[in-house]
Amino acid sequence: MPRPPARLDAPPVRGDGEDVSVAVSCPRCAGPVREPDLMHGEYRCLRCGPVPPLHVPEHIGAEIMASVVERVAADADPAGQPGVPLWCPWPLPTGWTLTGVAWVGDDRSGVRATAVACAGPAPLDGGPADLLFVAEEPGVGLGSRLAGLPGPDPGPEVAEALADPGPGHPERVPHAKIRVGGHPTPLWLVNSPTDRSAYAGEARGMWLHAIAWPASAGHLLAEEVVLHDLTEWTPPELVYGAPSPYLHGRA
Repeated sequence: MPRPPARLDAPPVRGDGEDVSVAVSCPRCAGPVREPDLMHGEYRCLRCGPVPPLHVPEHIGAEIMASVVERVAADADPAGQPGVPLWCPWPLPTGWTLTGVAWVGDDRSGVRATAVACAGPAPLDGGPADLLFVAEEPGVGLGSRLAGLPGPDPGPEVAEALADPGPGHPERVPHAKIRVGGHPTPLWLVNSPTDRSAYAGEARGMWLHAIAWPASAGHLLAEEVVLHDLTEWTPPELVYGAPSPYLHGRA
C-alpha cells in the first residue's frame, strides 16, 4: 500500500516522526519570525513587521514535493481561478536536478508565493550552477530578496528596463524570452549583485523571478526554457538533488 505524502504541518524549524523538518523565516530578509499570539493575529518579523512566513522543507524528494503541491493547490480559487503556480523547468536541462521548493503564506493569508530551485552544469564552463524560479503576489518580497534588489517588488527595475532599452536597441527588446505555461513570456534583466544574474517579468498575473548563480548561468535563459506549473501535473521522472543553499539562507 503506498505511503501518503509526508506531512508539512510540522512545528516551525523542526519536525519529527512522519513530519517534515521545515525552516520558517521572513521572506524579505530571511530573519526569524514570531508566530501569531493573543496580541497579534499575524506572523511578525522584528525587522520587517507583519509578513506571511516563508516555509522551506530542509530536504527534497518526491514525497515532500507531493505534499507541497497539495498544500499550494489547496489554496486555488474554488471558482476555478488558479492559485500561485509552482514554476519548474520541464523538461529539465540535461544533467540538472530539482533541489528545493518553498512557499510563503499561512492559514490566514493563504499561499502568497512559491519558489522552485534546480541545479546542474553551467552552460558556458560546465561548472556548478543554480537556478531559482519565484512566483509571487505583489509586495511579498521573496523574489526581490533572492535577486538582491531593494524593496518588495521589482517594479522600479522593470520600469527602468522598459524606459531605457540600452544603446543599439531602439525597441524594448526583452533580455530573455521563455515559455511559461505554454505562453511566450518576456523577462527583463534587473540590477542584481555581481555573483548572480536576475530577471523579472509577469506570468499569470503575478511576478515571475528567475535568479541564476553564478551570473554566467543566466545564459540558460537564452535557450529554449519551458516552465511548467507543478500544481497541474508533477512529472514522475523528476530527479532530485542535494538541497539548494540559496533557499536555505545563502542568498
